[in-house]
Amino acid sequence: KTTLVELGRTLALEECALWMPTRTGLELQLSYTLRHQHPVEYTVPIQLPVINQVFGTSRAVKISPNSPVARLRPVSGKYMLGEVVAVRVPLLHLSNFQINDWPELSTKRYALMVLMLPSDSARQWHVHELELVEVVADQVAVALSHAVILEESMRARNLLMEQNVALDLARREAETAIRARNDFLAVMNHEMRTPMHAIIALSSLLQETELTPEQRLMVETILKSSNLLATLMNDVLDLSRLEDGSLQLELGTFNLHTLFREVLNLIKPIAVVKKLPITLNLAPDLPEFVVGDEKRLMQIILNIVGNAVKFSKQGSISVTALVTKSDTRDADFFVVPTGSHFYLRVKVKDSGAGINPQDIPKLFTKFAQTQSLATRSSGGSGLGLAISKRFVNLMEGNIWIESDGLGKGCTAIFDVKLGISERSNESKQSGIPKVPAIPRHSSFTGLKVLVMDENGVSRMVTKGLLVHLGCEVTTVSSNEECLRVVSHEHKVVFMDVCLPGVENYQIALRIHEKFTKQRHQRPLLVALTGNT
Repeated sequence: KTTLVELGRTLALEECALWMPTRTGLELQLSYTLRHQHPVEYTVPIQLPVINQVFGTSRAVKISPNSPVARLRPVSGKYMLGEVVAVRVPLLHLSNFQINDWPELSTKRYALMVLMLPSDSARQWHVHELELVEVVADQVAVALSHAVILEESMRARNLLMEQNVALDLARREAETAIRARNDFLAVMNHEMRTPMHAIIALSSLLQETELTPEQRLMVETILKSSNLLATLMNDVLDLSRLEDGSLQLELGTFNLHTLFREVLNLIKPIAVVKKLPITLNLAPDLPEFVVGDEKRLMQIILNIVGNAVKFSKQGSISVTALVTKSDTRDADFFVVPTGSHFYLRVKVKDSGAGINPQDIPKLFTKFAQTQSLATRSSGGSGLGLAISKRFVNLMEGNIWIESDGLGKGCTAIFDVKLGISERSNESKQSGIPKVPAIPRHSSFTGLKVLVMDENGVSRMVTKGLLVHLGCEVTTVSSNEECLRVVSHEHKVVFMDVCLPGVENYQIALRIHEKFTKQRHQRPLLVALTGNT
């Protein structure tokens, strides 16, 4: 635009215009004019003879003032229109300077610059003026290229700004979602878990009383449903920690053989009710003491064996544990045992409902359940296998399920990496931590206990459980009341450690100070919480 203005001033032109090729390349569109306003969509066919004549040479060409590209000024009252010249303007390196959404072109394309001398004057174009026009045409070509670059850079900048705004919005939405999730988990961890434990505890106490068969069935249903909900809460919390990466394995040395027996002891009561025999087969070369996360490994095994019991109405269940030598099932999973670790393989085979082979991949996704009637009638949260898979992955292992179809049972198999304990066979027994033995039938009759908890329901539940054991219980609802009431008669003090804004350890120290002179009369302090 600046070039056209300067050119018009230098040559005293009545009009100066630039015609640009359209996207299709079939027309020229009026893009810039010096003085007269014209519709933006003002176009002429590119194959006009006058246009071909100008495009055919690099020199400035005189054209008729009445040609379509020159009819830009009003003719009323004009005696004689001024002379008109036209010159082509090469569009430099079009492939590098994409104008809007033009396609790549192999042939060179031109714009058309039209210059008009004033009407009703005797001026004519001189040779030096035509040479100047030809030189300026090249300058206009450079200016157009720069304009395209500037336009594209501005468009890119605007697009980048839009993307940054979108990214910032997405980031804020993600942060809001994370805060909402954390708030929900906090509520689930405390506000939901505490009353759930109260329901379980009170239902257990109610179960110990004299009930009619119908009442007992209702209490057992409440207890079973409450335990299922408590398990779901734990699963959701575990899953959220697994997904945000905050859950880490807690490695330690433990007895692997004992762990399998404990799992069977937990599962057997349910299996006995359903008349399902469970067998345990431990390979002779399976190490007894290993290094790993005992709690998480037990959770995996419990979940898989629990599923086998849940989905089996008859038949039997077998649990086999062995050392994995090799595995060619998964190309991405390699078993490479070393002197410091090995891979444990656990197989749980049942004769239960079975699974359609096409449904197997869905089993390890959250809240996924197969649509067989057997599964639907068995309940469950659909989280167990998803969590087990994540635990197995944390232990650098692999998990899969095999089944020939509905009604044909299934086999769940997983491999996990465990460390080999330095504890030798000779020192196995001596190395076991000496935990004081607790008599199975301890009598707490007459034991004076003080319970400090601000939550009235939790106080009632804790008192009910302790009274059931034969204790004499006093309850208080604040730290100050606890300090005032506690005496040498109280042998145990249960203290809620989740009071808001209170440093419970300071209260514990003050209780210690209260009994400085009578250390032997100081009560045992037990931290109490309902939300873990």
